[in-house]
Amino acid sequence: MHTQRFAPYIKRLVNVLLVSILAVIVISEVGIRLQRENSARAPKTVELTIPAGTASKVDAGLEAPGIPNEMTFVQGDVLLVHNLDNVGHSLGPLLIPPGANASMPLDQADNLALSCSFTASNYLGLDVIPPTTLSTRLTALAFAVPPTAAMIYVYSLLAFPLSTAMDSKEDPSSSISE
Repeated sequence: MHTQRFAPYIKRLVNVLLVSILAVIVISEVGIRLQRENSARAPKTVELTIPAGTASKVDAGLEAPGIPNEMTFVQGDVLLVHNLDNVGHSLGPLLIPPGANASMPLDQADNLALSCSFTASNYLGLDVIPPTTLSTRLTALAFAVPPTAAMIYVYSLLAFPLSTAMDSKEDPSSSISE
């Protein structure tokens, strides 16, 4: 008899859990897709080209076209720098002669500010972030679903109260015999 009384609440709780799981998955995946940097990918080689004439532009205090002041990488990426300028350049520990290439593996998650000869600010910010993995996503679900479900469940009970089997039966003590 007690299970019949709580059956509507349990049914609603199961439905709310399913809706919460779906909502959290959709919201988190949309968030991952909208990120400026895509951390949900395998490591790759990222190429940066120093265009010809960069040294003269930097000497004049101008930014070279196509060279950002900051870059974001996934842990495990490799930065490959191509120097098309007629002057050698440096980026942190890398020395890149004219017409040559140099690479830097980015194996540790970190925020780096490297000295850089091909930007007007003389530094290049590198943000190396850990990759978003299936494990990361499942952990996010484990943290987000319970409070989401609890909130939706409580508000659903307030907005749409359930009537139980006991509520629909008349109380025999309140009826008056005629």
